[in-house]
Amino acid sequence: MGENDAFCYPYHIDECMPHEKWSNGIQHSDMLPRNSLQRKGGGSTSDNKPLDAKTLRRLAQNREAARKSRLRKKAYVQQLESSRLKLTQLEQDLQRARSQGMFMDWSGGVGSNISSGAMFDMEYARWLEEDNRLLTELRNGLEAALSDNEMRVMVEGYLCHYDEVFRVKGVTAKADVFHVINGGWTSQAERCFLWIGGFRPSEIIMMLIQQLEAVAEQQIMGMYGLRHSSQQAEEALSQGLDQLQQSVVDTIAGAPLVDGVQQMVVAVGKLANLEGFLRQADNLRQQTLHQLCRLLTVRQAARSFLVIGEYYARLRALSSLWASRSRDQTIITSDENSCQTTTDMQMLQPSHNHFSSF
Repeated sequence: MGENDAFCYPYHIDECMPHEKWSNGIQHSDMLPRNSLQRKGGGSTSDNKPLDAKTLRRLAQNREAARKSRLRKKAYVQQLESSRLKLTQLEQDLQRARSQGMFMDWSGGVGSNISSGAMFDMEYARWLEEDNRLLTELRNGLEAALSDNEMRVMVEGYLCHYDEVFRVKGVTAKADVFHVINGGWTSQAERCFLWIGGFRPSEIIMMLIQQLEAVAEQQIMGMYGLRHSSQQAEEALSQGLDQLQQSVVDTIAGAPLVDGVQQMVVAVGKLANLEGFLRQADNLRQQTLHQLCRLLTVRQAARSFLVIGEYYARLRALSSLWASRSRDQTIITSDENSCQTTTDMQMLQPSHNHFSSF
């Protein structure tokens, strides 16, 4: 644009429009782009020919992509709102705990009015709620056929979710290793299959080998190799733990009957090594999960987390069913005892009448 040319601003269009054209009136066709005059109807070209199948397919794909984008945006907004509400609830819980002297600093400090085991149980309950939410997102992402980049973000977020529970377990073990290693924070059925305070990595790998589909032969070989190395590490830790337990038993049993204070002090020092075994077992579990994600594709890794989550959800459901079965049996046994007592009283009633008439 030259220095003498009028500056075309939307509100001063008359200054940059030729006067003869402005005075004669602007036709509607002069204000429209040339292409818009040629393009009449959404399904035709400039020559009034219908669009080919490739163009129609591309337009349909664009519409579908736009629809999925809107759905993802809506889900993201809902997730942000849910996270905001959950954060507000957590802030209120922490404030209430601080006011009651029940706050535990997960960097290592423990409150004095509540045990570290109880605090870990509360934290693990929140972790399970978050676990259910993340698993639902993974399942929805697989069903919605999200891109690999989007799925990768979700898988990495779930890995960080597991890293967090391992960190909290390590902090709690410094204050109450027995609570963590014995699985006091799990359900009854889960407790039967615990190995040093958690799952046994080799069993999880074998379960994934049987459950996953469309896995390449090279991936299968890698998973078997990872399972073999995990089994070796598990065996070494199990043997070390057995030796520690036997050493503690020998120390306590070898103490004199009158005064065994010195031996008890030695036994306490040996039990302090339990924390090290738990930490090594959790490190093995954590490394196994990360190695699996490297061996598998991002979608296979998402399905693996769904398989693991479903397995533990069924174990917790099994515990609930077993507990309800025990209650039902107690009620049935009580009813049977009541019926038997009534029958016995009825059998005694005639003899009572006989002796009263005598």
